Amino acid sequence: MNHIVHPNGTLPAMNKDKKDMSTAQPAANSSKGFAERSSLYQEFLAEREEILRHKWIESEKKGKDIGFERALLDWIRKHRENWRSNRSSSRK
Repeated sequence: MNHIVHPNGTLPAMNKDKKDMSTAQPAANSSKGFAERSSLYQEFLAEREEILRHKWIESEKKGKDIGFERALLDWIRKHRENWRSNRSSSRK
């Protein structure tokens, strides 16, 4: 189903008579705050922070930016398992 999107990013909504079209707030606003309350999202943010820390440390060692993808893969290979087990044991 195709929707017409208003220039301000909202979807048009019709009243009961289907004559008057007004703009409705996007569906994303109805779930505002969900991500902040999600434990899965919080885990993602914590892991991302560790990857960025690893990226910074390794980039400093190399004297140049190693990039996020390289840092991500390196961190997963070398540190993820221990990080997760330490994190889960500290939460108990």
